[in-house]
Amino acid sequence: MNWRLYGLPLAIGLTLLLLLWLLAPMLTPFIVAAALAYFLDPVVEKLQSWKWPRTVAVLTVLLLVVLVFTLFILLVVPLLQHEIRLIAQRLPGAIGWLERVALPWALAKAGRADMTLDLEYLRSVLGDQIPQAGTLIARALSTVGSSGLAVFGFIANLLLTPVIFFYLLRDWPLIKNRSSGLLPGRWLERLTPLLGECDNALAAFVRGQILVMLSLAAYYTLGLMVVGLDVALLVGVLTGLASFIPYLGFTLGLLLAVLAALLQFSDPAMALWVLAIFAGGQVLEGVVLQPLLLGDRIGLHPVAVIFAVLAGGQLFGFTGVLLALPTAAVILVLLRHGLDYYRQSTFFRGQQSGDIT
Repeated sequence: MNWRLYGLPLAIGLTLLLLLWLLAPMLTPFIVAAALAYFLDPVVEKLQSWKWPRTVAVLTVLLLVVLVFTLFILLVVPLLQHEIRLIAQRLPGAIGWLERVALPWALAKAGRADMTLDLEYLRSVLGDQIPQAGTLIARALSTVGSSGLAVFGFIANLLLTPVIFFYLLRDWPLIKNRSSGLLPGRWLERLTPLLGECDNALAAFVRGQILVMLSLAAYYTLGLMVVGLDVALLVGVLTGLASFIPYLGFTLGLLLAVLAALLQFSDPAMALWVLAIFAGGQVLEGVVLQPLLLGDRIGLHPVAVIFAVLAGGQLFGFTGVLLALPTAAVILVLLRHGLDYYRQSTFFRGQQSGDIT
């Protein structure tokens, strides 16, 4: 490697990575705003093709994003409180069924029919704590609010993100042009197709992943509604949204749905129906949705996906979790080209006179 040629870009890159790591706690609004600007720039360009001024188009998109976020909060928080209250109301009856039916059956099968278990302590604890579970979210918010620094940081991020998003999206074409102008002319010929491939892979993956998540959320919600589960909407949406991490959405949703079915119906047969719905969901995801909507657009092994999500969370918190897989899609493209370059190098081919034989 020509260190005199590549030393400066390498040093700049390492410095930027160090700054990202050091400034990670304050980067959340910038990362979220930049991600939104990147993904929504095609929408603005479409509006511009209809003769909309770019500033007007950006303001329209910003207002739509704020509206969707606000509606999501207004709908989800009351829904969570309602579902928690439903579970709280059914827990005492479920404990009674566990004590009268499930435990005696399990002990008889284990050959310990003479053993008895007293669940009075569990009943008393639930009787004291669970009736107030519907206010859990409000309590959590009040706990966060009790810390002046935490609430200031939350409000600052909430206000800064749309402002940063507006300016980034408004000036996105200018940012792209000036960024490309920083590259040496001799690099543009090689980097232009590489960056285009990264852009296509990233856009295709994000669109496909969102469609997979929405499809699974709709499937699980409708399936659990057919079974008659009262918390079908909550469990179905959570399962679909968490499906971007391999097996997490399926496992989390299955546990919640089985528990909710036992609490609501006190009948193990209903849990079997839930198992059938989730088995069908796995088949739908693996055989239909993933090949049709994602295909090989990311190509990461499930272990690599889990590592990417955990690494993103460790570095940038929840924002890092959200951006982990899109970032991994870009890194995979770069690694693929880097591997091709390595295999064509004289070091790999052993064509230099000083190679070890």
